[in-house]
Amino acid sequence: MSARHDHGPGHAHGERRRPLLVRVLLHPAIAAGLSLTDWDLLLRQARRSNLAGKLAELMEVGGWLAALPAPVQPHLRSALLLSRRQVQMLRREVDLLRQTLDELAGPLILLKGAAYALGEHAPALGRMFSDIDLLIPPEQLPRCETLLLVHGWDFDEDLDAYDQRYYREWMHELPPLHHKRRGTSLDVHHTLLPPTARTALDSRALFDAPRPLPGLPGVFVLPPEDMLLHSAAHLFHEGELPNGLRDLFDLDALMREFGAIDGFWPRLAERARRIGLSRPLWLALRYTRVLLDTPYPDALPAELGPPPGPLALRLLDACYRRALRPDHDSCRLPGHALAESALYVRSHWLRMPFGLLALHLTRKAWGRLTAVPEAPKVDAPRDA
Repeated sequence: MSARHDHGPGHAHGERRRPLLVRVLLHPAIAAGLSLTDWDLLLRQARRSNLAGKLAELMEVGGWLAALPAPVQPHLRSALLLSRRQVQMLRREVDLLRQTLDELAGPLILLKGAAYALGEHAPALGRMFSDIDLLIPPEQLPRCETLLLVHGWDFDEDLDAYDQRYYREWMHELPPLHHKRRGTSLDVHHTLLPPTARTALDSRALFDAPRPLPGLPGVFVLPPEDMLLHSAAHLFHEGELPNGLRDLFDLDALMREFGAIDGFWPRLAERARRIGLSRPLWLALRYTRVLLDTPYPDALPAELGPPPGPLALRLLDACYRRALRPDHDSCRLPGHALAESALYVRSHWLRMPFGLLALHLTRKAWGRLTAVPEAPKVDAPRDA
């Protein structure tokens, strides 16, 4: 049922080659033996990967936090407070959204971080997120937009006419919204992939059986199979690499949680084939196993159809083994920038046909060339 793990000398060598952050998140007990120099590096890697909250929660849950070196503890306790406060604010914000959109006929389905947190799923442990993602039926989109604008939401003022057209004609969501008073960010989706994507997605099936959230009438989350498939599509189709390692740990947590449900794995494979997300799931299975030792039935990938060809797989491995590492200089492998660029192009290639892709990239490149340089900002270093 689960992955077979080699615990011989080769396995130990492989562990040493993993970034420190990955080793600690997979085996939290080793954190108790780290030096202050190790902790300095670990905290920097965690912050850059948006995983400081997860690290802090693991230390707290495991009972190690109070025994860690005194200079380390304030950083972790601050991350704990921040992640837990965010969940409290999220519940209030979702309740306000529910009231704002109460007249919509279709369900309001939370996605990603908001769904993990309010659905109390495994990836929610210490997880930080910057916006709320909402899925609604496409026919409800015009009324939804009107209601949000009336109740204090507005689109990003930096979006020009082309950006607005890009979102409305070619993307799977409205342009990003922000509440003018509360500062909350919101992404409203009507499907999970752009309508122009090369992957044929059965969008209507996403509304087959959403699961209600207790205490929030009219608000739902996706069922386990669809929740995991969306997480896979978000990382391996849409190419959201700035939080790639965090999203890979999300997938690992979902597989470990849902894998304990009787009959989950056959239903997951069938569902992936049914709605058209077999390839993102195949990639999710490959890289969670390779990078995080995620357990799942060994025969599962073969049930998803043929794998990528040998050359394509070598290229994907070369790119993802570099891109899915902590976003810190200590973790970069040779060719990291090239790998990220290749995956960026791949995500756009999957997102739209060639003619539209060429038009879009040319338009964005011209915009960068002609943009007026901003005055330099004085900010704290990202590692600070």
